[in-house]
Amino acid sequence: MARPGRKKRIALFVLEIICLLLFIGGLYVYGQIDTRLNKIETPQLDESKIVTNVTAPQMTGYTTYALFGIDARSKNAALTAQNSDTIIIASINNDTKEVKLASVYRDTLLDIGKDTYTKANAAYAYGGPEQAISMLNTMLDLNITDYVTVNFNAMVSAIDALGGLDIPLSYAEMVFMNDYCVETSAETGKSYTPVELPDPKPENEEEILGTYHLNGVQSVSYCRIRYTASMDMGRTERQRRVIGMMVDKAKAAGIATIFNIMDEVFPMISTSVSKTEILNLIPSLMGYNIADTTGFPSKYKFADVKNASMVVADTLEENVKELHKFLYGSDENYQPSQNIVAANAKIIELVGGADTLVDQAPLASNEAGTSDEIVWQGDGSGNYDYNDYSSDSSYDNSSDYDSGSSYDNSSDYDSGSDYSGGSDYSGGNDYSDGSDYDSGDYDNGGYSDGDDGSGDSSFDDGSGY
Repeated sequence: MARPGRKKRIALFVLEIICLLLFIGGLYVYGQIDTRLNKIETPQLDESKIVTNVTAPQMTGYTTYALFGIDARSKNAALTAQNSDTIIIASINNDTKEVKLASVYRDTLLDIGKDTYTKANAAYAYGGPEQAISMLNTMLDLNITDYVTVNFNAMVSAIDALGGLDIPLSYAEMVFMNDYCVETSAETGKSYTPVELPDPKPENEEEILGTYHLNGVQSVSYCRIRYTASMDMGRTERQRRVIGMMVDKAKAAGIATIFNIMDEVFPMISTSVSKTEILNLIPSLMGYNIADTTGFPSKYKFADVKNASMVVADTLEENVKELHKFLYGSDENYQPSQNIVAANAKIIELVGGADTLVDQAPLASNEAGTSDEIVWQGDGSGNYDYNDYSSDSSYDNSSDYDSGSSYDNSSDYDSGSDYSGGSDYSGGNDYSDGSDYDSGDYDNGGYSDGDDGSGDSSFDDGSGY
């Protein structure tokens, strides 16, 4: 019979071996992640070009990132850059690890830099992430210094690696998703099977019919839809819903799946976050959860400016207050900076006065507009001018806004993981988050109706996501 002391020594030895193996395994995993992080493009941001509101309140206890989605098809030849047709602000509570996401609607009329008032998604094409971040900082009282940029090819690969997603679909979403899949498949070189449409067609095409298992091509095509009743407001909500589903599946995935995603996706990511910072975040990533999502502006109207339909915050001050309350839990003591007040005044004068704003978006003109950029002169005179920027960029402000909208973009992410999206996808589906609107992007055609010359503006879509 073995002596008690010998048993203890054997047990201790076995425990030491187990700990050693775990340590070696941890080093292996760490090394594999470290190697894969080298695949991420980490350009050096020119911090001198990033503008912040020095008078804006500083939100302590939070880390905020800018997330940009780039459509590889929408590159502007004159600017050698793309619009960021997806703009998401991610706020992380450093104590609770709760993440909140706010999408900025791409047609929102903002100062994208140097008193240039136009659609928010143009900032990235004009000056890369530095200018896009500066727009968010100055127009929304933020202090963002880091960003992550991806293209939709990366999302396709990541979703396929996760085994697809189970997404609720309406008849209208099925139709548009199948159409978008043709182009998404051609762009990514990946296959899909069209979702079979129910026959007969349901009377309410916007009502959710059921949950469907979608692969990467289908899921990204679903994220690109902006022609259902909720238009771009619904499009951004779909994006946030899919991001939430991806996060939940990734947290439950095995290490082999995670490595596969890194191999496929990391080469298609650009970020200012350093490899060291990412490695330091990894041990605590499993504790993060997406607590809520919303859209900006939450209260809005529309303006037809030079044959271009714009989303106008109603008012910018009130929407920025709501955004800060959502992202940071700001109390009533927070007041937007004077920069926000001044920008709102410029926007209202630019559109011709508050009485010109409408609840429903105007229909797009069938005639192509000019190749002018809407630029506020910034001379303090209260005048604005349409300066011709066609030599370096022609902006396609297409729109087919046709809405009936309640303009309530309150939170739409159900952290219980059923992705009911608040009231938007509850089955009755009144899409209370917004209104029909469509936007084009730089296509060297100037202010047009979204028509690429084919006579059909329905899928002129430079949207990517």
